[in-house]
Amino acid sequence: MAEKQPKSYAEAIGEVEQILAGFSDGTLDVDTLATQVKRATELIKWCKSRLAKVEKAVGEVLGNDD
Repeated sequence: MAEKQPKSYAEAIGEVEQILAGFSDGTLDVDTLATQVKRATELIKWCKSRLAKVEKAVGEVLGNDD
């Protein structure tokens, strides 16, 4: 089953932070470790893509503001 896409960058970062907190405080269940690592990887990839789109859009705006 595919995980849902985040609604926003903040939501994605929040979910990654929750996963990282589970690693840090030892509450992440070893039985779900691989699944959580995969999810975090997907979210980070989504965030990078979102940042690239925003960077491009900002560059276009600034480039057109001559």
